Amino acid sequence: MTEPTYLSDRTPSAGRVLPARAWLPTDAPSLQLDGTWRFRLHDVADPASDATEPPWDVLLDDSGWEAITVPSHWVLTGEGTRGRPWYTNVQYPFPVDPPHVPRTNPTADHRRTFELPDDDAWRNAERVLLRLDGVESACRVWLNGSEVGVVKGSRLVHELDVTGLVRPGRNVLVVRVHQWSDATYLEDQDQWWLPGIFRSVTLLARPVGALDDVWARTGYDHVAGTGEIDLDIAASPSAWPVTLTVPELGVDVRWDSPSAVTPVRVPAEPWTAETPRLYDAQVSSPGETVSLRLGFRTVRIDGSRFTVNGQRIVMRGVNRHETHPVRGRVFDEAHARADMALMKRHNINAIRTAHYPPHPRVLDLADELGFWVVDECDLETHGFELVGTLDTESDDPRWRDAFLDRIQRTVERDKNHPSVIMWSLGNESGTGSNLAAMSSWVHGRDPSRPVHYEGDRTGAYTDVYSRMYPTLEEVRAILGESGEIVGVTAPAQAARLRGQPFLLCEYAHAMGNGPGALAAYEELFDSSDRFHGAFVWEWRDHGILTTTGDGVPFYAYGGDFGETVHDGSFVMDGLVRSDDVPSPALAELAAVIAPVRLSFDAGRATLRNRRAFASTADLDVTWTLEVDGHEVAGGALDLPDVPAGEARSTTWQPPALDARRHEPSSEVFLTLTAALREATPWAPAGHVVARHQVAIDPHLVGLDPAPAPRRRHGTAAPQVVSATDMPAGIDAPGGALRLGEAWFDRDTGALLRIGSLDVDGPQPELWRAPTENDSATGGPGYEVVDPATSGDAPSPESLAQPSAAARWRERGLDRLEHRVRDVETRDDAVVVHLRSGAAGTALWLGTTLTYRWLDDELEVHISFEASNGWDCTWPRIGVRLDLPLGFDEVAWFGSGPGEAYADSRSAARIGRFASLVDELAEPYAVPQETGHRPDLRELVTSGEHVPTLRVRTIADGSGARPGTLGTRPGFTLVRHTAQELDVARHQHELPSPSRTYLYLDAVQHGLGSRTCGMDVRPEHALWPGSHAMTVLLRVTDA
Repeated sequence: MTEPTYLSDRTPSAGRVLPARAWLPTDAPSLQLDGTWRFRLHDVADPASDATEPPWDVLLDDSGWEAITVPSHWVLTGEGTRGRPWYTNVQYPFPVDPPHVPRTNPTADHRRTFELPDDDAWRNAERVLLRLDGVESACRVWLNGSEVGVVKGSRLVHELDVTGLVRPGRNVLVVRVHQWSDATYLEDQDQWWLPGIFRSVTLLARPVGALDDVWARTGYDHVAGTGEIDLDIAASPSAWPVTLTVPELGVDVRWDSPSAVTPVRVPAEPWTAETPRLYDAQVSSPGETVSLRLGFRTVRIDGSRFTVNGQRIVMRGVNRHETHPVRGRVFDEAHARADMALMKRHNINAIRTAHYPPHPRVLDLADELGFWVVDECDLETHGFELVGTLDTESDDPRWRDAFLDRIQRTVERDKNHPSVIMWSLGNESGTGSNLAAMSSWVHGRDPSRPVHYEGDRTGAYTDVYSRMYPTLEEVRAILGESGEIVGVTAPAQAARLRGQPFLLCEYAHAMGNGPGALAAYEELFDSSDRFHGAFVWEWRDHGILTTTGDGVPFYAYGGDFGETVHDGSFVMDGLVRSDDVPSPALAELAAVIAPVRLSFDAGRATLRNRRAFASTADLDVTWTLEVDGHEVAGGALDLPDVPAGEARSTTWQPPALDARRHEPSSEVFLTLTAALREATPWAPAGHVVARHQVAIDPHLVGLDPAPAPRRRHGTAAPQVVSATDMPAGIDAPGGALRLGEAWFDRDTGALLRIGSLDVDGPQPELWRAPTENDSATGGPGYEVVDPATSGDAPSPESLAQPSAAARWRERGLDRLEHRVRDVETRDDAVVVHLRSGAAGTALWLGTTLTYRWLDDELEVHISFEASNGWDCTWPRIGVRLDLPLGFDEVAWFGSGPGEAYADSRSAARIGRFASLVDELAEPYAVPQETGHRPDLRELVTSGEHVPTLRVRTIADGSGARPGTLGTRPGFTLVRHTAQELDVARHQHELPSPSRTYLYLDAVQHGLGSRTCGMDVRPEHALWPGSHAMTVLLRVTDA
């Protein structure tokens, strides 16, 4: 048998498929067909059983078929018997031979019997429609044995006219779904391939006199304070007169004919993402009433400024896929609402619907909660980049109808949403005449919203200049008056692009531990009024919940289902984990993009309002004063309400403290906090919107200055203890050294015990389990090429650089061997000299550990020296101390509450925090470096069956202002070593813990976002050199 022609004819649909229209609530009768259907799976698109058991035969006995729930993806049901999910980012999962797909093409017959309601509404309906909200990737539909049509466009709504085919009583509906079709070439988005009927199926009765389509075009005159409603109504003559009612605004208007319809203007409050004011409205005809929620806003481009209601806006957003670890892309409103409320609580004000229109209710929620939405068409042809040119289909006229159908269905469905302020033609589909035709159609149909498409690098047919993952140098050049713009050579072209509003449709690839440099981007964004938004890639990980062969649950990524080609963990690149838990990157983003900024300097407290519309009347600003991490005073800060876009300051000083109650060496921190005054639909009262912490000179609050540091002498002298005289449990065949309550191996200098606590180490460590950014080459590498001197655009040399992890491995940082050069005893100290290196290299790290016993604690001064010849960064420079497994709880005074690194520390503050040890490390989908908290002052860890270990650190004496991140060692307390994390590809592959590991780092390398973007910036990179740190260890029995 041959492939059905409709799978390769490039047409968007066939048969009784109707033109697109708005998706609106209506009082017209409908019959929900979701639920249990009969299901039969074939491995080809043209099964031989069609000749003997055609699924459309109304008399067919389908009792032997399986059952399936609609909506669903069949590969997520059946426990593997119905195929498996398949993940690719760019590459197509079959031979690229457009418009053809393989004959081996999983094809599923879905069969449903239903009863048509026996009432006048259905009997008297003028038409009956079948609506398919989402089917991947193509389907053929029969009703009562008659073919209805063919539908393509997975994330697009299709309505089919089944008038005359549906009948009273029993009806048999069959939907044959093909996993692959010519439409698949247009749907190469970075996500799982998940076939099925994954959105609802609904039968719609269309009464006589119904409204075929309604578009409430709304605008807002920000000078006059009036809203405008301009109704665009498609209806037959029997649908007139038509009435518009907006009760809250006193609007009740009747029009007797289409020619009588005129705009309605009325005083109203505007809709914005900050103030999402909606008005319930109804449009009624003799046969139907549809409901709308109106938001008044006007979108314009004024020169290079993108404005809403006359104000420049900045979209601080995320790219949002539809994904769930169990349901896939099947919609759940409660989950979507919770997700979007979480976005709002983290200061996200915009969504790009990557890379297709979402479920329609998502846009209802965006209207209600307040988001700027870039509504993107279901279009991506990225895979052609690997086999030739990305423009293959975008410039081929044979595909034009399909391209146009996709944008038309996007715009027509979603046109009534005030949150949608921009249409996007698609993603990563090159450029060409088909995209230009899409843009032309949108401009003609909806001139009230601009058109976006990142692939239009010359601004030929779009209204905004959009880029993905540019470096800081590129952004600076684009926002400036000169400099190189990637892909642009003509000065006139560059000038045209600089005359357009600029945004980043993707940046800050949030894969694993990262991204770094969010604060650096935001600072640059704030420097220009031409900048209008940036969307982090992406909102959440796409892990699919599955189990290992022996039943261990885990979140799968590419390759875990045996795909022949896949793109691994690239699908795990979100700010939120697959289990709905925010990653540390989300807290970092919230701090960086906060809508208000607080500061305190020279006796003045300042509140800067970064919003475009709302004042700070919804916020309470408070202050707290902490001494050595303990709150000693606090209260409300009397700041006036700040209008949008402005700042206000007040003269204020923190109160004086009683110096007798505090040590002279105390650190003082002032924290200013802006929190919601009242509850909102997305957060409770008291939710923190922004926070600012500053170290205060102790003099300012009446405390005595810290005394000059002085060297302390040890209170115990080293003693040599023979192997026969050592306490039980100490393993030192060559004898031991005792220093106070600390025991050392006499030959190796290894620390064996402190008090009653057996330990091992501290061992020098340069290695960290590479983050996915450490291992990636998805952007310029900065270890060899300095971005400050290599031009505005990434140079070919920088793009060709190997990953940082590859350079580290090449130099042996993952396999250091340690040699004891000397163990010496002094009057009050034990000094151990180590040299560390790797086989095959002459590079070395010298470490000197000087131990002194001071009353009841062990002081360890650690100094590091690097040999000449190092030509790569280091992941870290520190030591590892191995502890028993039993440590369960930890409290610390230092940076927290979450992990922080050199280029990702805006969410960190200095304070006292507590946690379970097992909750300090982030369980990234791929195990990697995690849990580093810099600037440690004190740490206390304990457990039921182990003594308590207290760790204190001494400031490095560099002269840095107290409270500045990076002036003290950091800590990581985890159950697995960096080497164990390095070899595991999933969390469940890690060995069962046998120890607890305390890493104390003088410095760690930054994170970057080189999985897709910049490497670690030079200012955040750790280069070999001399480092030192001092810690004090004390053990007490419970």
